[in-house]
Amino acid sequence: MGFSHGLVALFLFLCVLVWSCSETVHCKNQTLPQSEVVALKKIGAKLGKHWDFTVNPCTGASGWVDPISNWPVAANVTCGACKGNYCHVTSIILTGQNLTGSLPDEFSNLTFLQAIDLRMNYLNGTIPTAWASTPLIDIELMGNCITGRIPDELGRITTLQYLSLGSNLIEGPLPETLGNLTNLLGLEITANAITGRLPESLGNLKNITFIYITGNPITGKIPGFIGKWTQLDTLEMQGTSLEGPFPPIISTLGSIKNLVISDMTGGNGKFPPLQNMTNLQRLVLRNMSITDELPTYIGNMKMLLILDLSFNALTGQLPGSLQSLLYLEYLFLNNNKLTGAIPEWMLKTGFHIDISYNSFNASNAPTDCSTDIVNMVSSYSSSKDNLINPCLRRNNPCSGIPTNHNLFINCGGRKIIIDGNEYQEDMEAQGPSYYNSYNEKWAFSSSGYFLISTQDMPYIVKNVSPISGASSANPELYTTARHNPISLTYYGLCLLNGNYTVNLHFAEIMFTDDQTYSAVGRRFFDVSIQGGRVLRDFNIAKEANETGRAIIKSFNAMVSSNTLEIHLQWAGKGTTTIPRPGVYGPLISAISVTPNFKLNTVENHELPKGTILGIIVAAGCLVIVLVSVLVYFFLRRKDAENNELRGLELQTGIFTLKQIKVATKNFNPANKLGEGGFGPVYKGVLPNGSLIAVKQLSSKSRQGNREFINEIGIISALQHPNLVKLYGYCIEGKQLLLIYEFMENNSLANALFGPERDRPKLDWSARQRICLGIARGLAYLHEETRLKIVHRDIKATNVLLDKHLNAKISDFGLARLSDEDVTHISTRIAGTIGYMAPEYAMRGYLTDKADVYSFGVVMLETVSGLSNTTYRPKEDSVHLLDWAYILQTQDRLLELVDKSLGKNYPEEEAMMLLNLALTCTNSAPSLRPTMMTVVNIIDGKKAVPVLSREDTCSNNNLGTCFEASEMLSDHSQWTSSSVSHDPWMMSSVTTR
Repeated sequence: MGFSHGLVALFLFLCVLVWSCSETVHCKNQTLPQSEVVALKKIGAKLGKHWDFTVNPCTGASGWVDPISNWPVAANVTCGACKGNYCHVTSIILTGQNLTGSLPDEFSNLTFLQAIDLRMNYLNGTIPTAWASTPLIDIELMGNCITGRIPDELGRITTLQYLSLGSNLIEGPLPETLGNLTNLLGLEITANAITGRLPESLGNLKNITFIYITGNPITGKIPGFIGKWTQLDTLEMQGTSLEGPFPPIISTLGSIKNLVISDMTGGNGKFPPLQNMTNLQRLVLRNMSITDELPTYIGNMKMLLILDLSFNALTGQLPGSLQSLLYLEYLFLNNNKLTGAIPEWMLKTGFHIDISYNSFNASNAPTDCSTDIVNMVSSYSSSKDNLINPCLRRNNPCSGIPTNHNLFINCGGRKIIIDGNEYQEDMEAQGPSYYNSYNEKWAFSSSGYFLISTQDMPYIVKNVSPISGASSANPELYTTARHNPISLTYYGLCLLNGNYTVNLHFAEIMFTDDQTYSAVGRRFFDVSIQGGRVLRDFNIAKEANETGRAIIKSFNAMVSSNTLEIHLQWAGKGTTTIPRPGVYGPLISAISVTPNFKLNTVENHELPKGTILGIIVAAGCLVIVLVSVLVYFFLRRKDAENNELRGLELQTGIFTLKQIKVATKNFNPANKLGEGGFGPVYKGVLPNGSLIAVKQLSSKSRQGNREFINEIGIISALQHPNLVKLYGYCIEGKQLLLIYEFMENNSLANALFGPERDRPKLDWSARQRICLGIARGLAYLHEETRLKIVHRDIKATNVLLDKHLNAKISDFGLARLSDEDVTHISTRIAGTIGYMAPEYAMRGYLTDKADVYSFGVVMLETVSGLSNTTYRPKEDSVHLLDWAYILQTQDRLLELVDKSLGKNYPEEEAMMLLNLALTCTNSAPSLRPTMMTVVNIIDGKKAVPVLSREDTCSNNNLGTCFEASEMLSDHSQWTSSSVSHDPWMMSSVTTR
């Protein structure tokens, strides 16, 4: 969204208001036909609006025309089209009235009605098809609770010029009939749940001047027909599921002034051809995967006020032509790969600039990391050049000796002491491009401007909802918060390395929880810790079940370079104008960080710095010796296939054997959860009451020492809600132990195939949520973490379920770091029969699409409740997957749905998941979707392509399908291991 949206809304409001008042002045002596009076009474009853019908509506009396109207509050009924003794209702404006009724059909009985403006209320129901018979020019319904689809019949209102439906709950695709509205000047549908592709018929809207589709899961490519919108002034599409690249015809939009596009995948990495857009005032191309250099022609866009190209991968040096943008007020080039020097003029300019998180490398680095309006934190590629200010360097390293071990910040509030901990004051009001550090303890970086706001939006906000919840004893921690439109980062500086618990405190204090338009707002943002996303599309109010309720989200984080980074980012989703323009983006109340390791302290004595330095150096040497011995012991016999893990730090906590024995009651058999290929798994309780699962390496383990080191190295570097947390490890004598978070509902295999008495109830919503959770975890491994990991052993046993039946991926002993240039594994194949992709099982061809195949099998098992490795319904089918393809060709796929569900499942969703499972298990890797695409499909943001057995096993793929089936039917050639469904253990048949 941008400020133009807010201005357009205000402009339309004033225009309609002035027109309606002037019309009414001429109609004071006439009256309405009785039929229209009856219609108004019915309309008032349905809307919940109480008009005084003892007064002639055309007189302009109070109650019918509000003499004082301030956006968004107005109440006006306008009369016009007068003839003889009668006038007619031509406009009804009821904005900001907090009406709680439904949309009346009876507007269609007002046959001269031209404008319906019901913005900013709490109206529900669907858009009536009866309105199509009315000669409407303007329909304004933004900021309500309207549901259903946009009716096809709206396409018959050919007089329509403005259609505003944003910030509602409208779903489904845009109707093709909208292309009939050739007089349409403005279309605004932001922040709904509109899906599907933009219909080709929209190319007929040749008079359109502004289009806003931000915050809808609309799919497909950026359409070429936008080149037909030659009168376009503003185009905004942020936070959609559209994909690049930009069609070349976009260069023809020479009159456009506001181009705002963000958070889009696909494309060719090239900067779009915008050289003809010399009238641009706002250009936003944020998070678009652009890898090109910044074109010099941007300097020809002399009218630019705002230029945001952040969160791309722009390369090269900053062009000197940027200096010629004399009207520029905001320049965001942060989070790119720009090199060379930071120009001197940038440090002296009078407008806001953010060039943080780049790769500048010139020797003449600035001395400071920030002015009040220029943010340069982590703008240099080097992390070790001591001639550069540490905060300018990559990863914001510690400038001195790391001594900090905790952190407490009252975000947006004053200093406060809670439970003996002093929460630091954080009341700096700067925000658009600002960085500040506080005594080498912590810092924050704020980037972004509230583009939609018609006035300055504060970066520090106070509550409008009373605070409640578990932390209501400390309401002051939640009565203020730091607010940000795009990107907000907090840093813990000079921390001791180790594992920490990070508690993020939230409360939605800008919306209300009543039946007013302030309750219509929806906020979404993402959260990352140490570069790994831990929350996606996080909605505070939904997570807490109400506004004003405090909620704490806890995560484990490994600090390995003495700096902790917590990043919050808006991705273009949610409402942006409720309850006023500019209410959107990250919002955080407090942060607390505490260590998960013991501190060596000396009571009442402060050691000299020289002594501290000596201790740190000696300890460092000791750690180096111990790690060297450990690496030598475990890796000395390993060949080249492990090279990708050598040098990877074991970024996790260390437990003593004594601690583990106490937690598990000396490995009491009563605490044994199961035994798999790795060894036995025990339940334990830490002194603080936390439940843990302890995985013990068996001396007869088939997984071996390599997988032990592999699992520590891989999972300790990962943080995601759908990955099992590794708390630490223990290596003492012959004991090799992994310590995980405890998962109350054991494995997915146990929930699906285990003894009935031990199975948790999996209704349809739980199964759908489990599939989505696994998909999100894999998407993180494949695309969102810097390591790019292929798990290689996704199966129902390696998916664990917490107490809320949220899925978490476990067992990373076989995981491999992905290298896009190396796809063929020349050493042994590793995985589980029944879940391995055929190209990997037979030819050693390994890519992330192998995990996609395994996921497809697991999703098929989750929907059907049947095991792929043991279910064999008929002689002519080898396994569950084979049978699924047969049923698909016979249009009987729904027969696979678990019989225990009865009829309690949506057939459309079931068909979607089953077809998606078969698409994921396509024998051709190139035809399988990526896991991010899978996430979007399950989320309803994309349609699933249906590939039949004939499509999959045709021509060149035929041999692959039958070879795979033969391989799966003959387990004896691999191993004779039996199938088990004990929790926390290996199941099915595994080969290493």
